[in-house]
Amino acid sequence: MQAAPVRATAIPSVTDALRAVESLLMSGGQRTARRNAWTSVLEDRRRAKDRVEAQRVLEEAGTTRTS
Repeated sequence: MQAAPVRATAIPSVTDALRAVESLLMSGGQRTARRNAWTSVLEDRRRAKDRVEAQRVLEEAGTTRTS
């Protein structure tokens, strides 16, 4: 006796669900603008993190030289 085949369907992620709602509610231009804005936010965060890291390295280098 063979077992019935198991069928797996992927459950959509929250991101996928939000994108689906977004596509229903917004025109293409608004969607593109929103995604571009979010990409800019993420890039700004990355640059800020890099600046903090660079500042920390410079401060550590300055304290080891004067010690």
